[in-house]
Amino acid sequence: EMRTRMFLRTAEFLWQEGHTAHATKEEALEEANKMVRVYADFAQNWMAVPVIMGSKSESERFAGALETFTIEALMQDGKALQAGTSHFLGQNFAKAFDVQFTNAEGKLEYVWATSWGVSTRLMGALIMAHSDDNGLVLPPKLAPLQVVIVPIYKGAEGLKIISDKVQGLIEKLRAKGISVKYDDRDTQKPGWKFADYELKGVPVRLAMGERDLENGTIEVARRDTLTKETLPLEGIVGHIEKLLGDIQENIYKKALDFRNSMITKVDSYDEFKNLLESKGGFFLCHWDGTAETEEKIKADTKATIRCIPFDSPEEEGKDMVTGKPSHRRVLIAKAY
Repeated sequence: EMRTRMFLRTAEFLWQEGHTAHATKEEALEEANKMVRVYADFAQNWMAVPVIMGSKSESERFAGALETFTIEALMQDGKALQAGTSHFLGQNFAKAFDVQFTNAEGKLEYVWATSWGVSTRLMGALIMAHSDDNGLVLPPKLAPLQVVIVPIYKGAEGLKIISDKVQGLIEKLRAKGISVKYDDRDTQKPGWKFADYELKGVPVRLAMGERDLENGTIEVARRDTLTKETLPLEGIVGHIEKLLGDIQENIYKKALDFRNSMITKVDSYDEFKNLLESKGGFFLCHWDGTAETEEKIKADTKATIRCIPFDSPEEEGKDMVTGKPSHRRVLIAKAY
């Protein structure tokens, strides 16, 4: 199934990609391991998308790689998304393309290589992991616009008073490195603006009306929870700074709680097939390590081994399909 799909599989891939060459196997493996962790860190701490790190089974590896490391994310529809990969290529590519170096002894040797990359698919992950029926939900660390301020006024004179009042606030927020937009367009009503910024996923929306002017307050709305409260203008900058951090954490926690609720340990093939259809998500299953069993699961269910998680503990069990012995569980899911 290789058809194009917005952000996930495009005709022209936009990549962040790296290739390295090393003198030793150990250094190359270390680099491949480091990069999958860089991707996991970005996914979790910036995108607020929890991921499971692991190595691919042989048949799911990048062609020619000795190891493929991956980060696997779970979307809200219960499907997995491979969000980034890092490959240990051994000397296969060096031999194919004759890439050699002179070692310390003055002898020619083939390099040990890695390659790693992520693509615009990360945007797909971001959209599908967090959004709701009102539109995008963007983590503050990545939102191009973190705060929007909407004035609620009657007439040009009313607008001028509010604009003068919020000018200082805008400057203070920007001084803290927070990106702010003041939307004083008179072509759209406040309600329309609210819905528009919700759709675009702006983390924090501030509204100021005439009552706020009188009371020295401002209305603060959060995109992630769709809640709002009226707060005193006094100390509002510190509050917003903290709020952006809270929203970042909350978006991650919500995605993590959902992901964790969608991980199921399964030991019987019938149960696996039933739950794959009725529940979806990630399944931790024993696998006998053979390509035949892996192929049968894929042919029967369209599910694939997403990875052998790095933190998968050793555990004696039986393959759910063949009953053959297995020493740890692997992560299986339907994927994009």
